[in-house]
Amino acid sequence: MLYHVYEMQRASLAPMRILANGALSLLDLPFNPVSTTPAGRIARAALDSFEHTTRHFGKPEFGHSQTTIGDAPVAVTEEIVLAKPWCDLKRFARDTHRPADPKVLMVAPMSGHYATLLRGTVEAFLPDHDVYITDWRDARDIPVFAAGFDLDDYIDYVRDFLRHLGPDTHVIAVCQPSVPVLAAVALMNANEPHLAPRSMTLIGGPIDTREGPTAVNKFAKTHDIEWFRRHTIHAVPFGHAGFMRQVYPGFLQLAGFLSMNLDRHMEAHWQMFQHLVQGDGEPLSAKRAFYDEYRAVMDLSAEFYLQTIRAVFQEHLLPRGLLAHRGTLVEPAAIERTALLTIEGERDDISGIGQTRAAHVLTPNLRDSMREHREQPGVGHYGLFNGRRFNADVAPRIKAFMRAHGGLQIVPRRMAALSA
Repeated sequence: MLYHVYEMQRASLAPMRILANGALSLLDLPFNPVSTTPAGRIARAALDSFEHTTRHFGKPEFGHSQTTIGDAPVAVTEEIVLAKPWCDLKRFARDTHRPADPKVLMVAPMSGHYATLLRGTVEAFLPDHDVYITDWRDARDIPVFAAGFDLDDYIDYVRDFLRHLGPDTHVIAVCQPSVPVLAAVALMNANEPHLAPRSMTLIGGPIDTREGPTAVNKFAKTHDIEWFRRHTIHAVPFGHAGFMRQVYPGFLQLAGFLSMNLDRHMEAHWQMFQHLVQGDGEPLSAKRAFYDEYRAVMDLSAEFYLQTIRAVFQEHLLPRGLLAHRGTLVEPAAIERTALLTIEGERDDISGIGQTRAAHVLTPNLRDSMREHREQPGVGHYGLFNGRRFNADVAPRIKAFMRAHGGLQIVPRRMAALSA
């Protein structure tokens, strides 16, 4: 019912948005004497703010049409190399031949935002890496009669993508996918070691949310799974391809994100209003670009969302050695061939300090030379994979780690001990 109310509210605002756009067009006429007056500038800022705040944001574009290699621009083309019902494996193909560049699979979060949230992450790696990304589909676009999607399916998808790309691949998991990626890599090390990726980088992920619990973790622990089922799961309304599918709506996730730092978001919108009044185009564009991406949200399948809440945030199945994938116990200790890099942010208010580093405790058979942990000072959650600090500090560290473990033929400790 809540989803239907949300859709009706969005529809009811459409006429007012049309009027606001019409008024903006009048104010923007070059010979309108009102447009340059203080009252005209305030009116224009108010109308523009209303239009932007009530706008529906669809799936954004990555927008990477070229990169720079050396001093030369190189064209980039997006191509789908493997299509699955709930996700496309997308490649950013560069118009150049660089076979020595490491192959990297970026596993984007399936947590309410589109994979384009990693636009800056992709951009940083394009000049010197062959980049692939998981482009997840919006659950409201999947027909109700199609197969569902849960945490087991997520692990299967990661394994399928890694098999497709081959054993010379490096995998990066940003936030939420850290758990399914670690599980997938553990299963591959145990059952198909010849296909296991060279390295695995986990960025701000909830491997063990008992460590450094944040407000997000505490909220999940103080509400049982039935509470989440009753209050967060809704049927997709009529008018979408996924009509009647049970989902966790993206607008609820966005509301949760905004409420965590409401004062900061209100201040940002007040600053955007002031930029509009004063005509400060550059700072306005930067803030607008962030919110255009931040407010573009997608729905999640109900089964995936609820299973993740229970397994990761309430029962901590992976760090307790109890996570099973289709009846098979996931054993992170089996990871011996895949080097492990974990990265945390000092100011991360989503995945607290220690949660990602816990992956090292779960992989005791991995050689010390194949593991590394980095705590990034002064950086929050989004700064771990986007922005100035990411480009200057985090991305170079990941690239160096990948190159250090790119061509090694690893002999697992247990095999080495047997041969000795």
